[in-house]
Amino acid sequence: MDEFHPIETQQGTGSMGNSMKSAAFLMESRIAEAGQGKVSACFDLGVAYSTGSGVDYDLVEAHKWFNLAALGGSKEGQICRAEISGEMTREEISEAQRQARAWLDQLARPVAQQRYAA
Repeated sequence: MDEFHPIETQQGTGSMGNSMKSAAFLMESRIAEAGQGKVSACFDLGVAYSTGSGVDYDLVEAHKWFNLAALGGSKEGQICRAEISGEMTREEISEAQRQARAWLDQLARPVAQQRYAA
């Protein structure tokens, strides 16, 4: 599994602006990879949001990404999702689950459109 290391991307850039651009690019690339079904990218996004590495600390987003990683078969995603659930309200967990379903629906839509367009 490829590792997500936002701290490493910030070292040696020479300015805060460049490090923020690097972190943003890394996040965008992970989101693109998650959109292609890459489970490790989903896990990395969960780690980023659960620790505030390169993004704002956000347990709802973290749970969403850990949930998507877990659905893809990631044992680490399952463990991390369970761990952060203990720090969340029922409403937050419900929102994270809703966002995960919306992400999956968004990914399935182009596939369905292609299938029925043929």
